[in-house]
Amino acid sequence: MLAVVVTIVTAVGAAAAVAASWVIGVIDDTPDIAHLKPKPQGAISTVYAADGTRLGFISSDTLRSRVGAGRIPDVVRKATVAIEDRRFYEHGGVDYVGIGRAALKNISKGRSLQGGSTLTMQLVRNLYTPSTRNQKTLTRKIREAKLADELEQEHTKGWILDSYLNNVPYGTVGGQTAVGIEAAARIFFDTPASRLTLPQAALLAGLPQAPSEYNPFQDQRAAKKRRGEVLDAMVKSRYITPAQAARAKARKLGVHHNTYYQQRREQFFFDYVKQELIKRYGVATVRRGGLRVYTTVDLHLQELARQAIADHLNQPGQPSAALVTVDPRNGHILAMASSATYGPTVFNYATQAFRQPGSTFKGIDLMAAVRLGIDPDTTYYDSHELMPGWDPVEPTWHVQTDDHSYRGSVSLTNAIIASDNTVYAQLGADITPERVRKAAYDMGITSHLNAYPAEAIGGLRRGVSPLEMADAYATIADGGWRNRVTAIAKVVHPDGTVDHPGVGRRRKEFTDGQTAKVIGALKGVLVSGTAAGQGIGCPAAGKTGTTSSFTDAWFVGFTPRLSTAVWVGYPKETTSMTAVPGYGEVFGGTLPAPIWHEYMAAAKGSYCGEFPKPKHPFVASDFHGSFESGHRGGQSGTGTGTDGTGTGTGTGTTTPPGTTTTAPGATTTAPGATTTAPATTGAGGTGSGTGSGTGATGSPDGYSTAGGGTGGGDAGTGGPTGGAAPPG
Repeated sequence: MLAVVVTIVTAVGAAAAVAASWVIGVIDDTPDIAHLKPKPQGAISTVYAADGTRLGFISSDTLRSRVGAGRIPDVVRKATVAIEDRRFYEHGGVDYVGIGRAALKNISKGRSLQGGSTLTMQLVRNLYTPSTRNQKTLTRKIREAKLADELEQEHTKGWILDSYLNNVPYGTVGGQTAVGIEAAARIFFDTPASRLTLPQAALLAGLPQAPSEYNPFQDQRAAKKRRGEVLDAMVKSRYITPAQAARAKARKLGVHHNTYYQQRREQFFFDYVKQELIKRYGVATVRRGGLRVYTTVDLHLQELARQAIADHLNQPGQPSAALVTVDPRNGHILAMASSATYGPTVFNYATQAFRQPGSTFKGIDLMAAVRLGIDPDTTYYDSHELMPGWDPVEPTWHVQTDDHSYRGSVSLTNAIIASDNTVYAQLGADITPERVRKAAYDMGITSHLNAYPAEAIGGLRRGVSPLEMADAYATIADGGWRNRVTAIAKVVHPDGTVDHPGVGRRRKEFTDGQTAKVIGALKGVLVSGTAAGQGIGCPAAGKTGTTSSFTDAWFVGFTPRLSTAVWVGYPKETTSMTAVPGYGEVFGGTLPAPIWHEYMAAAKGSYCGEFPKPKHPFVASDFHGSFESGHRGGQSGTGTGTDGTGTGTGTGTTTPPGTTTTAPGATTTAPGATTTAPATTGAGGTGSGTGSGTGATGSPDGYSTAGGGTGGGDAGTGGPTGGAAPPG
């Protein structure tokens, strides 16, 4: 540093001794380079799909993409050295001759100290002391000289030059500043730095000295003149021949505006990722940029989802749709598709549409029930119209089926297969709305719930998103493990720190025995229930949902590896789907379930595994609800007649689809399914003689048939209906 002192002191002249003392003081006050850390540089953040495909960049005021030495062409290095620092490979970080010349020149013209900065000194300014960039003082120059001298002792010339090329500003276009050679190559030529030609490299090398003055988008004449100066400097430094320079000067500038940094794939998902980054790291971190964000989205599943939606909704006047798939094993969002086109709208139906879930909430009711030890196979409720006053908590609540037909005593399993609202309204009242709400939260619902009685059958004040429903049912699929859904698998920060946002966000909420009970019931929906015929040839389960006035229709279904929610509805929440072109009335089973079927049949790939057997079998507990009609099994009965022959006959009832409920604050309508129940009574035969009859064993649903009487006599009677039996 003695040479620095001598050079500067000699330049300032007269008061040499005083000046020397002052310069030494400035040097002593400047911390060593080893004690300084490079200041965070603004940069773009790059977002990738699960397979490494780039989805796009998160915009910021600074466009910067660091590139390695192998991707910086030699012509760029030569052009930069020639115009910025001809003696770069000769000096040790400080060009004493250049500083002295600049000092004398500025003093003779009465200006503050300018010029004479080497590439190393400029790198120090950009990386370590950016706050002093606009200060034209001797103090700044001395400090930069000291730090540059130390930096050269720590790093090679190659490292310093490449670092400079990755950190120097090249100009501002459209309010965004291109920092580094890669961003400059992209923003001015729409090409990577590795492909820059001699004329292009010369143009860019001339920009850092005065980015605004030489900006080719603002003044092409000035930019062309500056490019010529760079080419002449390259000739002077013997990097190119005069003939090469002449040919390069004859070329047009070739710059053009482009949208490279604005291009994005999967834009609805991309916006969701950006918001998740802001929530986790804050606006300042995201705006500063420099992040490499690796997401969970599977581009193949995205294509399958869009195709399935398009295959079913492709006519004018048809409703919108959204599909979300979550991996039950880790909460990764694998697909997030919509029928909407990004641009005309930026509203993401998959995450921002909070709609009434209808009967899909019955799956949540059943999870709340099995958590209490209620066995859905042996617990029965009476399916009947619930007149106002039936529930003292909501005395005005009236629940009925669509066609006013009812099933009588029915198990919770068969009631969810048929989507009977009257049964699940009673179950919700018995286990309490608070327990239903807690189960919903524990499964992954994040929207606010009020614990209203009607929430048991999907009557929510605000609604839920398809993402929430896919996450909730993923908890069932994964044996009671609730994962916090995430679209981000890994984030690499500018300093190299790696963060895995989804890791460790897993909690056991239900036993696998409890979820196995619910899976068994929901499998029936795809076999003989409201989504019959929509199975995928592999183990799967799910639930339909259709809301009041047909404004929303759903199917949420899952396999051990994929949990997918499909929502269909018009953007305007009050528009009914009673006359949809090509479909007429839309239920959960008529549009969402077929979309789910087409998508999942392809999305499952070659995997066709069964749900794991529970390690902790379900343990039933005694349950006696106020509205429960008891536990059912089979029990024999006997009857006698007198001196005759007789036969007993029984007729089963058929329950039409559709149930309706009306409750204060929310309403919902869910489709039902046609089921045939065995007869509960048998008519006695007639004849003469003496006979006896035996009641048949009760069916799995708790129903039993009357036996026939035999013998001779006047009036034989069938045996009585089989009575109740213990659970099992």
